Amino acid sequence: MGEMVEFKSNGGTCTGYIAGNSGPGVVVIQEWWGLNDHIKDIADRFAAEGFTALAPDLYHGEVTTEPDSAGKLLMSMNLATAGKDLSGAIDLLQQRTGNTKVGVTGFCMGGGLTLMVACQRPDAVAAAAPFYGGMRPDTPINWEALAAVVEGHYAENDRGTAAPDAIKATEAELRALGKDATFHVYPGTHHAFFNDTRAEVYDAAVSKTAWERALALFRAQL
Repeated sequence: MGEMVEFKSNGGTCTGYIAGNSGPGVVVIQEWWGLNDHIKDIADRFAAEGFTALAPDLYHGEVTTEPDSAGKLLMSMNLATAGKDLSGAIDLLQQRTGNTKVGVTGFCMGGGLTLMVACQRPDAVAAAAPFYGGMRPDTPINWEALAAVVEGHYAENDRGTAAPDAIKATEAELRALGKDATFHVYPGTHHAFFNDTRAEVYDAAVSKTAWERALALFRAQL
């Protein structure tokens, strides 16, 4: 349904998978595996729902199925460059759609980056839907700058910065700052519960609920 495109990234270039040619823009941010078929399929799903979805290739051509390799790619990713690539993706969607408001969603690594770019581009990001994403300790976050409505989707049986206690602490922090933030924690689920290519963790019923909530958020805010 979609195609690969190249776009400007603050002095450089980035490629990405774009699907849809009408409707509000949504940036879809990859898991730590890279820009694989699963992420492209999610972009296609947004397009089928009337959005223009762009999934930037933050690893610039590298994709893996091995956790060790994925971890190395995640840790070696330059967050400043990723921020520029995501900002360029937002700019392209604004140009394509004629709409200054953009939504952002992301999965695993992309969930954390969803919140990062929402803070970096409050002028454009009106809605953010992170899925079970933690953040690297060095991820630049300025919660004061956040202007988007945030609705996150997290797993009960997750750990680290995506664990329920950490997520609820972030939710409380954001609400104390006057931000519109709701973080759902789905009982019985595991990290990557939305990934239908991973039968060992995929939860069809919860994925349907989370997907419908994300669509409703973007339709309401964009």
